[in-house]
Amino acid sequence: MILLDRTVWRSRAYPDPDGASVTEFHTTEQVEAAMEIKPGDSASRSLEVTAESVQKFAEITGDYNPLHFDEQFAAATRFGRLLAQGGIATGLLHALVAMDLPGPGSVFMSQHWTFPKPVFIGDTLTAHATVKSWRMTRSMGSMEFSVKNQDGQTVLKGEATVFQAIPNSKADARP
Repeated sequence: MILLDRTVWRSRAYPDPDGASVTEFHTTEQVEAAMEIKPGDSASRSLEVTAESVQKFAEITGDYNPLHFDEQFAAATRFGRLLAQGGIATGLLHALVAMDLPGPGSVFMSQHWTFPKPVFIGDTLTAHATVKSWRMTRSMGSMEFSVKNQDGQTVLKGEATVFQAIPNSKADARP
């Protein structure tokens, strides 16, 4: 079990019965057992892709590809309608790793993704991660990922090496 000397926050967002988003936060005492990561551990996270999220992603990254914004252009392609940027699907994986499994302090060290199907504006994506292997002594391991749309079609699949930075109380000490 890993014990942290400072407060760690984990969040989990879900809709309440009225459809509003609710976020829960937990302190270290509530997640100590979850810090023991082992093969087979898994987590999921969902996101609805909206025109607004596509616009915001473009504003951050500069990805104004006409496949995302020009309905006439997109309609004339094999996709037939506007697509979301692939980074929205991978961003969902970043949130899953950073907030759910392994959790706070986690980053990707390497990643390999394939995109077998497109993501369309209006899709609801569900990302799923499973730990393949984990070395507690190094706080890193290998994970498998998939992202599916509301119809159960896989829109992203792959694997990655993930590292979890663990705060060290001695390193945090300030004179």
